[in-house]
Amino acid sequence: MTEQQEASEDAVMTRIGQAVILLHAGDREEARNRLGEIWAEIGAEGDSLHRCTLAHYMADAQDDPADELAWDLRALTAADGLRPGEEPGPAPGREPGQPPGRRPGPVAGQGAGQTARPGPQQAVRVFYPSLHLSLAADYVKLRRPEAARVHLARARAATGALADDGYGNGVRAAIARLERRLAAEPGEWPRPFPEQYP
Repeated sequence: MTEQQEASEDAVMTRIGQAVILLHAGDREEARNRLGEIWAEIGAEGDSLHRCTLAHYMADAQDDPADELAWDLRALTAADGLRPGEEPGPAPGREPGQPPGRRPGPVAGQGAGQTARPGPQQAVRVFYPSLHLSLAADYVKLRRPEAARVHLARARAATGALADDGYGNGVRAAIARLERRLAAEPGEWPRPFPEQYP
């Protein structure tokens, strides 16, 4: 990759990061607008990492649970499209539970103590627990428990890729919380909840 290409890649991630800052500050509409503009620019065939990151955060900016699900599905599809040799770049992220965001970012998985950048395959695997957890939570909101359980099981199965750090432990804890919700007695289906990561 040339320096010019790298600068262009970094510029896209910087713009996504700026929109995420707005989202965290509570300006959901402006964050949605900015992320929508970037999505229109990169297109459905754009860089998979950009699309995965953007769609993951665009889901956070949605008011309708069905729209949130649609964006989380786009994020998963984009992650599936990350090819061997496609280097992950810097991306906006947050630790689990960091307000006001509801989910850890799919590319925020490296703890503060880690300096080595993971290879592409490892980086892709780190995305999946969070992506499937987000989808499980979407299905809970849409009162589709079986679909939620499928994605929660996939999230749990993918946790082997997570490091034993703040991010990894936070994702595992969030999976356990949602598992407890889904294990509620049959007559006590979990109510939709405003914060996926309280």
